[in-house]
Amino acid sequence: MEGKRRPAEKLSVVTSTTPQIKSLSSYIEERLDEFSRSQKDVARYIVDHLDEAAFLTAEELARRAGTSSSTVVRFSQALGFEGFPELQASAIEEYRATVGAEGAGSGTLFSFDRSDFEASLGTDYSNLEETARKLKEEQIDDAVAALSSASQVIIVGTDQMAFFASYLRHTLSLLDIRAEIVTSTAGPSLQRLGRIDESTVLVTLTAGRAHPLIARAMKLAEHREATTLAIADASLSETVKKSDLSLYYSSNSPSFFRSSTALMAVVHALAHGVYSRDEDAHRDRIRAYKLK
Repeated sequence: MEGKRRPAEKLSVVTSTTPQIKSLSSYIEERLDEFSRSQKDVARYIVDHLDEAAFLTAEELARRAGTSSSTVVRFSQALGFEGFPELQASAIEEYRATVGAEGAGSGTLFSFDRSDFEASLGTDYSNLEETARKLKEEQIDDAVAALSSASQVIIVGTDQMAFFASYLRHTLSLLDIRAEIVTSTAGPSLQRLGRIDESTVLVTLTAGRAHPLIARAMKLAEHREATTLAIADASLSETVKKSDLSLYYSSNSPSFFRSSTALMAVVHALAHGVYSRDEDAHRDRIRAYKLK
């Protein structure tokens, strides 16, 4: 059922002098449960990719969120706006007062008037900054501790996430951590899910809307009291909400596909975190690997 339309509250960026005024992002987060499934996809994309939403057309935003332009318009109206242009104006206002202000004095590489090649490189640079900004030290420490103490790690990632699931398994295996991957609904993959127990850490990798296999794996992990770690590019996703632990990465991209630069950095950082917890135990094994 589509979200109910209500008059839009005055939206602006919250400051110390105007504590009663909400930002667009906080207003969307407060009302998330009111929206339909497709509208939630739009909502999550705007909150996590404000710098893109502020400058994309309704059609481009719909494509990035995996829905239709009509859904984008209905979502705008459900928030109380006349249409998408009014919602976008609010996004631009928030962007200029927050993200834009931070980038103004930092020499950020991202610019809307550079070549497509430079824009792609600049956006990846910004993705790393955004990921580092949103990750909390407690989240990282908890994720590293869980991986370090797990008797086994099962990593679920479908489609383009299958590569990163395999790469994370590889990095953990270098540290002598037993890890397996589940990348499809084929028999062998499902058999690996069947090995989940209370000493397992289930890691899910998602970009955009989660594959049904992710929900299936998490439901099984919950039933068997396993620890779950969600690595996702949508901080408001159902996967993140239902996981014990979560790590966010930014996947903004001016191209036709999501950027995976920050995701790769998160994988590297997790592996380094596990290594750093006990360098003496891992040093000889890593040295032998480097000599090969």
